[in-house]
Amino acid sequence: MSETTTRLLIIGPPGAGKGTQAGRIAERYGVPAISTGDIFRANIKGGTELGQRVQAIIESGELVPDSLTNEIVQDRLAQADAEGGFLLDGYPRNVEQVHALDGMLDGSSLDAVVLLEADVDAVVARLLKRAEIEGRADDTEDVIRHRQEVYAEQTAPLIDLFSKRGILVTVDGLGSVDEVADRIAAGLDAKLAAPVES
Repeated sequence: MSETTTRLLIIGPPGAGKGTQAGRIAERYGVPAISTGDIFRANIKGGTELGQRVQAIIESGELVPDSLTNEIVQDRLAQADAEGGFLLDGYPRNVEQVHALDGMLDGSSLDAVVLLEADVDAVVARLLKRAEIEGRADDTEDVIRHRQEVYAEQTAPLIDLFSKRGILVTVDGLGSVDEVADRIAAGLDAKLAAPVES
């Protein structure tokens, strides 16, 4: 791996503020923030065939299948702006996707994984408020809590896996945007400066 490559991932429950922080981290390290959610939404908005497939899946409350997500991420990581590194948001979501990503990276791992932790009730309250402000009628408390359960069920094994690899940076996701950004910066600086165990 070249010294200039910074390969990062941000994970955390829906509504923990990943999107906001992802933009700041990407800017700080000079890498593109790659959000599978943004890619899906752009395709839905553009009315592409992919967008129509994804929309039907999302409307049923399910997650987009691994095969489709892997394909989209592999295509995005092959683009020139990701050569010097990237920040992934929303992928990988499960252990199978981690192994697919390892394959895309020629067997080398991510440099660091930021885990934004947030209390479920606080996140649900935040998302209900956002739904009200943005007029998202489908974001009911039941739907939001279901997404939190799916996240916890699917992502817990990832947290364990990244922890064993020695690349996990756990950050309290509650507080002001600046407070959380400062915590992430301090955690990443410490992790990226430390030698990675092979």
